[in-house]
Amino acid sequence: MNNSTESYSVAPVIGAEQISLLEKLCNACAVTGDEGEVRAIVGEQLKGNVDEYKIDALGSVLVRRKARMDGGKPLRVAIAAHMDEVGFMLVEGDEGFYRFETVGGIDARQLPGKPVLVGKEHTPGVIGARAIHLTTAEERRQPIPLDVLRIDLGPGGKAKIGDRGTFATRFRQTGPSLVGKALDNRLGVATLIELVKHAPANIELCAIFSTQEEIGARGAAAAAYAFDPDIAMAVDSTPAYDLPMWDDTENTQYNTHLDHGLAIYISDSSTISDPRLVRHLAHTGDTLNLPYQFRQPGGGGTDAGGMQRQRSGIPSVSVSVPHRYPHSAVQVARLADWQATLALLYQALLRLPPDLLTRPLE
Repeated sequence: MNNSTESYSVAPVIGAEQISLLEKLCNACAVTGDEGEVRAIVGEQLKGNVDEYKIDALGSVLVRRKARMDGGKPLRVAIAAHMDEVGFMLVEGDEGFYRFETVGGIDARQLPGKPVLVGKEHTPGVIGARAIHLTTAEERRQPIPLDVLRIDLGPGGKAKIGDRGTFATRFRQTGPSLVGKALDNRLGVATLIELVKHAPANIELCAIFSTQEEIGARGAAAAAYAFDPDIAMAVDSTPAYDLPMWDDTENTQYNTHLDHGLAIYISDSSTISDPRLVRHLAHTGDTLNLPYQFRQPGGGGTDAGGMQRQRSGIPSVSVSVPHRYPHSAVQVARLADWQATLALLYQALLRLPPDLLTRPLE
């Protein structure tokens, strides 16, 4: 590999080039277990300009950039961003009409009428259901069951059982907002690409572009075992539950908001974040006046859950860019929150104390 060091310790920024990369990543089709299109983009961006580059047995991309410092033993930091997105798998049918199952957490109530792309050729189709004219009053009072929905590819629309499908939404920037499918977690992938290109010289950066996060953080778990890092971080995108409440009740769940910067996890259903890492991230934000917020402890999970339990245990934390309408055909995030996330993460890594893990947990 070409061990270029030109970009070490040069702070990354988000401009037209990075937004164009995010557009390419979001428009790629990479449903869980079929992440090849995003993997190829990661390779285009990084292969040949890092110290190590490999694809492991589960399809995750593992990248290493060595520390460039005199004296002392640098901390080995693994950062994971998952390449996969939620979507569909064809399970039965032929001649352009297919029954399907969801891959990852998707609410079936939002599916009827959605345009989709299927298979390696991105065959266009639509998720169809019986017209309202042909349903009974009782049926209209109930959500449409997944097993009565079909993906309609039209006459000659060829696909095979096992093909993946995803929403056909195209990325766009609208004023301060980023709009598209799969912002969860192409925002994380784009962020990690920039961190690799501008890796702080004081750490050994082990980047994991992981597979199969949406069904249990499988790729990150295997990669973290291989890297055996001192510290692990997951860079993801978390739901922003910041819409007005219809009945004026207090919003007490998922209290992350757009326009409030990076979201730092305290805990979720799979991980209790290492308090030393949480404090370091928050201290960095306070010191440099970079916006951040705490994601309310609660459900959900990230690649940190898969990495934390490897070997003898890895101190871990998750950070995310907030977005609205997760796991749906259209997601919305703010450019400013992405910029804040990249800036705070980079500065926190640059300032990572070598003795952090010898400090008290409390």
